Amino acid sequence: MKKATVLLLILTLVFNCKNETKTAKTDTNKETTQASQKIATSKTEKQLREVYKAKDTIIIDAVANDSAWVKSKWYNIDQVWLGDSLSETDFSGRFKLSWTNEALYVLAEIKDDTLIDKIEDPLVKWWDDDCLEIFVDEDNSGGEHQYNHNAFAYHIALDGKVVDMSTEKIGKLYNSHIESKNKTTGNTTLWEVKMNLYDDSFDDKGSNTPVNLTANKKIGFAIAYCDNDKSLEREHFIGSIPVEGEDKNRGWIDANIFGTLLLKD
Repeated sequence: MKKATVLLLILTLVFNCKNETKTAKTDTNKETTQASQKIATSKTEKQLREVYKAKDTIIIDAVANDSAWVKSKWYNIDQVWLGDSLSETDFSGRFKLSWTNEALYVLAEIKDDTLIDKIEDPLVKWWDDDCLEIFVDEDNSGGEHQYNHNAFAYHIALDGKVVDMSTEKIGKLYNSHIESKNKTTGNTTLWEVKMNLYDDSFDDKGSNTPVNLTANKKIGFAIAYCDNDKSLEREHFIGSIPVEGEDKNRGWIDANIFGTLLLKD
């Protein structure tokens, strides 16, 4: 009897250890779990980049011939936040920025040989399809934003639908915040994005007005790409800024990891 009891206890412990390991591994790729790390209430400014105002209208057509893009500098998307290390033959990404009084503009060039958009419902595991993800903190204040609008983490799908977490702790479409267009030639996809910015008073159930942008304004910003090459989950998540610590998938929760944009005339 004692032997049977001991054997049962050992089997139970082994099962529990396996189950915990599986859960931990799965949760690193989800965007529906609670924040596990303590989040600072104030941001340490990092990766300060000057962004120059567009003198002419930027047309959202995924063609990089606007005068603003000719003058803007390329920045890399090369920090692996999830997945194994990558070579440039597997993936490469870069982006440019500009602004007007009405909006922030992003031009992104992604080189990836496989594009996946297999999940039909845009509010189901939206992070597991290929998508461009743009993180923006209108007042550069940093802090927690998992289920509030202190900052936004916009997932822009290949079909143009835009998703972020709502204050109801579920995904919600924010298509009115962003106008985008993407075009693929060979293994290169060019994304052109116009973003209206909203402050932390944004109300999911109310009427909201975008913030007017002005010179010398600072904005929290990061950009990343969710990469899936025919797997059940995204295989890589590649961002524009180094993230300290073991858990680098923090952008959708913690605006302190964002870089800083300084708007210039």
